[in-house]
Amino acid sequence: MLQLYDKLLQFPLFQGMSSDDLQLVAGHTRFGFDKVKAGTIVVADGAAATHLHFLISGMLRVSTTSFDHAYSVDEQVQAPYLIQPETIFGYNQHYTHTFKAMSDASFITIDKSEVVRLSDDFLVFRLNLLGMIATQSQKLAAQPWRRHPDSLEERIVRFFIQHCIYPAGPKTFRILMNRLAAELNDSRLDISRTLNSMQDRSLLTLHRGRIEIPSLERLLM
Repeated sequence: MLQLYDKLLQFPLFQGMSSDDLQLVAGHTRFGFDKVKAGTIVVADGAAATHLHFLISGMLRVSTTSFDHAYSVDEQVQAPYLIQPETIFGYNQHYTHTFKAMSDASFITIDKSEVVRLSDDFLVFRLNLLGMIATQSQKLAAQPWRRHPDSLEERIVRFFIQHCIYPAGPKTFRILMNRLAAELNDSRLDISRTLNSMQDRSLLTLHRGRIEIPSLERLLM
């Protein structure tokens, strides 16, 4: 029981709850406990979001594809991590990323009906869930009002950041130079020159149809 407490308290949804409340949660909630092997797809883009998945050990690869399947980005997240909690409510109750285990991984899962019950029974849980979703909404709403980048390199960096779910760590963008130029409304030649300059400074590595970024946070320095 104490081990379950410790696992739950790694996640913002349960932080601030009293020990009595956590005891009730642990004793009366239908938890699932799943272990998956490296290479297993945990949830797929477009699949119905019926559970909360709490990653308690291991690392996942997150793959996101544009609506027209013309480009994509791969990135990594590690435990503790909660997979897309916003998708179990709202208009589109489907995952928008594919999460694949990069190593053996363990999860605690809670189905939607239990999430609704926990929200009804525990004010702190409900406020934490609303806070997570509200924070995400506020960050997205603020994006169009940020200062416009002064240089092409800054615009490229903003494109990378806006297409990632986590603003740090290694990223792999699978995109053709022509498409990146179209996305940024600039010429392919200028895009190529700027990316090559960034490669010369070891900020990224260029391949045919692929851009490897070893550390996204370095682009922000």
